[in-house]
Amino acid sequence: MNSSSISSRPAGVVPFRRDASVIGLVGLAHLISHYSQLLLAPLFPWLKEAFNVSYAELGFLMTIFFVVSCAVQALSGFVVDRVGPRPILFGGLALLSVAAFGYSISTSYWMLAGFAALAGVGNGVFHPVDYTLLNRKISASRLGHAYSVHGITGSLGWALAPAMLVPIALAFSWRVALASAGVLVLVVLAVLVLNRRHLALSVLPHARNDEKTEAAGSLDFLKIPAVWMCFAFFFFYAMALSVVQAFAPEAARQLHGVPVALVAAYLTIYMVCSAGGMALGGFLASNPANCERIVGAGFALAAGIALVIGFADFPDSSGMAVLTLFGAMGFFTGIAGPSRDLLVKRSTPENATGRVYGVVYAGLDIGQAVAPLIFGTLMDHKQYAGVWLGLVIVQGVLIASAFNVRRVRRVALVQA
Repeated sequence: MNSSSISSRPAGVVPFRRDASVIGLVGLAHLISHYSQLLLAPLFPWLKEAFNVSYAELGFLMTIFFVVSCAVQALSGFVVDRVGPRPILFGGLALLSVAAFGYSISTSYWMLAGFAALAGVGNGVFHPVDYTLLNRKISASRLGHAYSVHGITGSLGWALAPAMLVPIALAFSWRVALASAGVLVLVVLAVLVLNRRHLALSVLPHARNDEKTEAAGSLDFLKIPAVWMCFAFFFFYAMALSVVQAFAPEAARQLHGVPVALVAAYLTIYMVCSAGGMALGGFLASNPANCERIVGAGFALAAGIALVIGFADFPDSSGMAVLTLFGAMGFFTGIAGPSRDLLVKRSTPENATGRVYGVVYAGLDIGQAVAPLIFGTLMDHKQYAGVWLGLVIVQGVLIASAFNVRRVRRVALVQA
């Protein structure tokens, strides 16, 4: 047994300090995963000019990133279950750092595309790694709060990207901004390596068995309908998220004539408020039976706000009213976050965490790969209200998907 897999979750009460250490380190890694997803999008105005490309072509870079991440995520869950999460986590962070430095020295669009693919490989490992560590090392009474912190750190990573990269690009250049991102990822990797004992986890015996019968059995979870309904839910969730991250702030600026400087602030306030919503959502998720209702209510309120932003008139030319609505939309979306993760947890067989989360969260990557192609085209045709209408439609599908997960799971229980 290797040193990366010598610790497992003990029976009985887990000390708070141990749980907090694991949650903090996993959350820090998750922050960098989300931060790295937004290395390019906040810099689109600079990249558009530097490489003489369209928004659709820039959106295609995100498509490359998420298509690769999807494939790696689905496969890495099996690897995590077999060899343990820690070495996979360290490898993913190292690749993200290399990709950030690669972006900064790119001299052509296709160099950016190549490093986007490399970044996708690095990003693809995080959800199977994170949820394996949380589900197996964190005590059951703290798991809802662990999901909440995990979601909060992800939102803060998304918020940090534009808040850090845009000012550096304005003060120096987009190349310096991306090189700075590479340095940040390396620093976080060093922190995790120094605290690696908290991330040690035993490899389950069935994961080390190479017999063909065990290999076949490891795919049994694919027969569970609720797993695929969760996959569909995360596909549409990712589409909505991609719209907000890449195009909604600029679409709002074009619709309401607000200052350019507020575009990055829109995304930052959305993500910060989303983190606040997740903090509240962690308490609401203490009763798993309510998770579908919480998800539905959160996205219904967010969809209503999106309609207002897309189709209402605002006399306030400073853009503060729109900024407030972005914050409210982020807050209600954030409330749904921990309950969203419980949808998957309740559909996950014992000892298959890495595989289930790898496949289900591949829906995230596919959704984020598809959305830029659709909504980037709308942006190129100046259909800014159409961007917001599309976001509302996707949020409506999300609400239906969450309750469909519940229905499919109940049918399965009755049949069992």
